[in-house]
Amino acid sequence: MAKNTQTTAEAIEKIKQQEEYGKYVKKMTPVHSLPKNMARAFLSGGIICTIGQGIMNICKSQGLDAQTSGSWTSLLLVLFSVILTGFNIYPRLAKWGGAGTLVPITGFANSVAAPAIEYQKEGQVFGIGCKIFIIAGPVILYGILTSALMGLIYYTLRQCGIV
Repeated sequence: MAKNTQTTAEAIEKIKQQEEYGKYVKKMTPVHSLPKNMARAFLSGGIICTIGQGIMNICKSQGLDAQTSGSWTSLLLVLFSVILTGFNIYPRLAKWGGAGTLVPITGFANSVAAPAIEYQKEGQVFGIGCKIFIIAGPVILYGILTSALMGLIYYTLRQCGIV
């Protein structure tokens, strides 16, 4: 009987600890406002896209065709993103803007540049060479796999005469 009482006391103590831990986690977990996050993402992504459109318009006004203007736009947006990442500005913008800064091409450039900067102290091969795609690698992998799958589905639908 004494053993059964001890087991019950241990179970009660464990439940109390779990409740205290739950209160601690709730207290320490930051509260996020979905509308606020969505507004920030919309604003930051919109600013990036507006800058991109401005670059595109300038290129076109200089007599470049649409494809060349698009290439220059992508190139310059990536360059700006890498420079801002190097000065530790882009991560702060991404923290504020959320998905609005992470989804466009600038976010992809940041995901490649950030590990390169972080691991440069480990050397060219084992630092930068091995770790540069640590974040962007899965994006590339699943992007390629998804596009191949979609291409296969499209090909099948075309062969069946559906599309």
